[in-house]
Amino acid sequence: MEAQNINKTEIIVDKDIRLKVVEPEDAEPIFNTIDNEREYLKEWLPFVEETHDIAYTKTFIENTIATHSHDLTFTISYQNQFVGIIGLKDTDLGNRKTEIGYWLSEKFQHKGIITRSCTALIEFAFNDMNLHRIQLKAATKNLKSQAVAQRLGFTVEGIERDGELHSNGFVDLKVFSLLKEDQHKASHV
Repeated sequence: MEAQNINKTEIIVDKDIRLKVVEPEDAEPIFNTIDNEREYLKEWLPFVEETHDIAYTKTFIENTIATHSHDLTFTISYQNQFVGIIGLKDTDLGNRKTEIGYWLSEKFQHKGIITRSCTALIEFAFNDMNLHRIQLKAATKNLKSQAVAQRLGFTVEGIERDGELHSNGFVDLKVFSLLKEDQHKASHV
């Protein structure tokens, strides 16, 4: 079965949170957040070290838009302020699967923003895109991201050894999955 509606440009999560497909005008708030929170974000995000100027962020956005793939990248707005990025990557429509990824400004941690954003994007992936499987990967030492996966009802599948290259070397990734029929497990925080 084909993916159904993957042209959505906005997902309203709740009264405070909105996901919007990334656009060129988002480059400045994205870059400024990365630049201002470089030390915090670089612990788990390998691209932070390569993001030296706004041109890198603009190129990322241009490439995201130009590829016309089934991967989707959204900005996360909380009370009309940019706070992070969430998206679906490595989407394989033939096998009806994707991977969810995200990052959030340190100042907006512990408000349930990522859990609620993931819940909305998961519902979109299963219901609008007709996907069957969503994967989430988190570094084995990234306990916050693993907690998100657990709150969302994901199942641990195993460890991807040396799954991601960071500035200080490779890190192992804990691999989680959620199937469409598992969706009822998700906590709607």
